[in-house]
Amino acid sequence: MNIPRKVLITGATGYVGGRLIPRLLEAGYHVRVLARDPSRLQGRFWSNRVEVRVGDALKPDTLPTALAQVEAAYYLIHGMSDSADFYERDLKAARNFAQAARSAGVKQLIYLGGLGDPQADLSPHLRSRQETGQALREAGVPVTEFRAAIIVGSGSISFEMIRNLTERLPVMICPRWVFTRTQPVGIRNVLDYLSAALETPECFDQIIEIGGPEVMTYAEMMLGYARVRGLHRWLISVPVLTPRLSSYWVHWMTPVPAAIARPLIEGLRNEMVVRDNTAHRLFPHVQPMDYETAVRQAVEQLERGQIETAWSDALVTSQGDFTPVALTQTQGMIIERRQRVVAASPATVYQGFTGLGGARGWLYANWTWQLRGLLDRLVGGVGLRRGRRHPDEVRVGDALDFWRVETVEPNKLLRLRAEMKVPGLAWLEFEAKPQTEAQTLLSQTAFFAPKGLFGQLYWYLLYPIHRLIFSGIIRQLARRAEAVQQGVDFFPSDTPATQRKLAGLALAAALALLLITVIWLWQRDESNRINE
Repeated sequence: MNIPRKVLITGATGYVGGRLIPRLLEAGYHVRVLARDPSRLQGRFWSNRVEVRVGDALKPDTLPTALAQVEAAYYLIHGMSDSADFYERDLKAARNFAQAARSAGVKQLIYLGGLGDPQADLSPHLRSRQETGQALREAGVPVTEFRAAIIVGSGSISFEMIRNLTERLPVMICPRWVFTRTQPVGIRNVLDYLSAALETPECFDQIIEIGGPEVMTYAEMMLGYARVRGLHRWLISVPVLTPRLSSYWVHWMTPVPAAIARPLIEGLRNEMVVRDNTAHRLFPHVQPMDYETAVRQAVEQLERGQIETAWSDALVTSQGDFTPVALTQTQGMIIERRQRVVAASPATVYQGFTGLGGARGWLYANWTWQLRGLLDRLVGGVGLRRGRRHPDEVRVGDALDFWRVETVEPNKLLRLRAEMKVPGLAWLEFEAKPQTEAQTLLSQTAFFAPKGLFGQLYWYLLYPIHRLIFSGIIRQLARRAEAVQQGVDFFPSDTPATQRKLAGLALAAALALLLITVIWLWQRDESNRINE
């Protein structure tokens, strides 16, 4: 009897890892997943078919159990930020993982890095991607390193930058990097290569550059996207626009925050073109699709709402990639809870609060949420542009506007953790508790753990507007759930009187919030410089 080979996947909650897992399961492999927080795997349709091990590549003592009896391991971990600390941590994590793999007798490591001529003056981000591959090789385990440029697929960070810029700007002022040559590759082909590496011994200890059949500039990619969508776009070249300024442009025009856009854009100054035919020689059965076909497939997935994974699934945000904090009743935690009995089933109530955000909005005072997102973008935060992966479904780890889905209990509970820039830690929780056969108790709880004086000022200065907004949300959620229970798809809207009542208070609160946030960020940066 043939026993399925056991493979380990890191980065399972990331864009590529989350799509590779079902491929390998379908091919008959025994898949083990390494996760810092296993709860973030909830909601994946494959979660009950994989073996999960809790671990962190930065903590070597957590790796032996994960790598035991594994034949091959995929290393799909990579930080994304403009901080040098991320690069140092990437190298440390790769060395830890490779050494643990060697001790466990792993026969092959498979890594997805970045395309670019190593002899060129690569950006720090691209150099880090290639140095991570070298760090994996240091332990002596055979490494198959694929190097790719832009990955074209629904939810890919680079593709989302191109898509949002092209969709939103009929006329684009383009810096020089927009005319740099690259060789985009479709996500399906990337998965083809990654999965085929397990059955191709010739790819051991090989660096394999992969790309589609076309070498294009980013301008040509934007115009190609526009053709697929039936859009007319004009590009105007400008001689000077630094990566920093470009990252702010991307920050405002797309869901990608400046801190993540900057290292990406710095890398776009380098040509990323396949320089040899190793991929075709080792994997002749993989036929790379052309760019417009890959775009068309991505757009179809987006339109159907069938996005398996997205770049924002990864725990890299304006607040860092720390493990989510467990909510506890501790001294210093501010808790504000509202409850309301609703004439609807728990499932109907649950459907209402899990449908908040994204294009649907927040049911009450939606413009104040947009204002809060705008202020967050002003100070470098994620804002509201990330939207949500699916209009109705939520799963642990999803980005939802400027929140992150932290806990999901079907037909019962949703907990969101704030990822906007705020002086403290904040959560918003909704819960549906059955009361009678026809009634449900809807609870809405805001938790805030203020950090220092600015955290206290933030909470109490904004409390009047928070009180109005949170009261309005629970009231509108109840109205919507009761209407849906009766078969009416009803979306409550604000009355003119409500809008007038909120306007002055919201603008005053916004100015206070902006001032507090700017001073807090300045003080935090000063403290960091002193500590350095």
